[in-house]
Amino acid sequence: MSGVVITGWSAVSPAGVGRAALAERLAAVTPGVPAGGPVPGGPVDVTTLTDEPLPTPTGHALVDFDVRSHLGRKGTSFYDRATALSVVACGDALRDAGVELDDTNRARLGLVLGTSLGSFRSTSDYTRETLVQEKPYLVNPVLFPNTVMNCAAGQSAIRHGLRGVNATVATGPLAFLDALRYGSNAIARGYVDAMLVGAVEEFSPHRAWTTWLTGRPGQPVPTGEAAVVFVLTRAEQPAWAGVRREAEVLALATAYGPGGGPAADRALTGCVSRAVRRAGVDPAEVDCVLTGETAEDDTDEFDPACAALGQVPTRIRASGLFGRCDAATGGLALATFLATAPAGDTPRLALITSRSPDGGTAAAIVRGWPGAGASDR
Repeated sequence: MSGVVITGWSAVSPAGVGRAALAERLAAVTPGVPAGGPVPGGPVDVTTLTDEPLPTPTGHALVDFDVRSHLGRKGTSFYDRATALSVVACGDALRDAGVELDDTNRARLGLVLGTSLGSFRSTSDYTRETLVQEKPYLVNPVLFPNTVMNCAAGQSAIRHGLRGVNATVATGPLAFLDALRYGSNAIARGYVDAMLVGAVEEFSPHRAWTTWLTGRPGQPVPTGEAAVVFVLTRAEQPAWAGVRREAEVLALATAYGPGGGPAADRALTGCVSRAVRRAGVDPAEVDCVLTGETAEDDTDEFDPACAALGQVPTRIRASGLFGRCDAATGGLALATFLATAPAGDTPRLALITSRSPDGGTAAAIVRGWPGAGASDR
C-alpha cells in the first residue's frame, strides 16, 4: 500500500465548493469543538430544498448549490443531486491537482466512488412512479438511469473524459475507506496510473427521515451531505497526474466483528493494529484519530482505536462537524485532516476508522504533508 500519494482533492460540502471553503469553515471552529460539535454555519434551514415534509427543518446541506453555475446547462438537466455533487467535486479535484488529461493518458485515469445506495431519492421516486402511474407508458423513463448506484461515477467519467477503471462501492459507512482501498489496489496492480477516489451522499427527505427514524429517541442526528474526491497516484507519479504530494496512504485494513459489544471492539482494535503494522509506523506518533460515528451512537470507535495505539491522540468526529453523511463521512474525515494542516515542515500521521451496523470495520493510516490545507490553485 505504501507509495500511493494524494496530489489534490476537493470537497463539495455544507461549507461550500472546494477545499478552500472547507478550510475556511474549519478555521472558524472553536478549539475543542471538532471533538463533538458542529462547524459554524450549520446546521441550516433545509426546507428550501424540498416541498415534502421533513422530520426537522434543519440539516447540514449546501442549500444554495446549483450545478449549472459550475457546469453550465448542457448535459446537466437530468442530473440528480448525488450525481451533480459528484461531477462538480471530480472536476474541482482534477483542477486542484493540476491533472493534464489528453488522449494519451485518459485510459490511465480511473474513478471509484463510495455510496450507500446511490441516490435514495431517485430510486424512491422511480419506484413510486411504477405504483401510481399506468404501466409502462406513463412511467417517466428519464428517471431510470439515476436509479442505478453507479450513475454518479459513470456521469463523472463521461463529463471529464475518464476512460480508466470505473467502479462504485456501496458499503455505507465503510464506503470511502473501501473505495480508497479499491483505488490503491487498481494503481498498485497497474490497471491505471492514477485514480479519482471519493464518496458521495446527497441530502433528501428520504435520507432525512431514515436518519431520524434510526437515531436514538430524543437525540436526533442532523442529516448531512457531501461529495469528497481525492486524486491518487503512485509515488513515482507521472507528471500529468499532478506534481504536489499532499498526503500518502500508508496502509488500509478491514475486519468483521458482528454482534456489537466486545466482539466489534476486538475487530476494530485488531484492524487498527494491522494497519499500523503494515504502515511501518510507530503508533505513538499518530497525531489524531478521525472516527465516523455520531455522538449519539451506541458504539464508540475511539476507545478501541486508542487501545490499539497505546495512547490517546487528538480526536476528530467528522459526523459531529458535518452531520450524518454516511458513505461520505470517511472522505470528510480525511479532508478535515488535510484542511487543518498546520504550518511547518513536519508530516502528521492520522488514523481514520469506520464501522457499519452489521459489524464491518475499516481503518487507514495516512501521512499528511505540510501545506495540504487550502490551495492557491
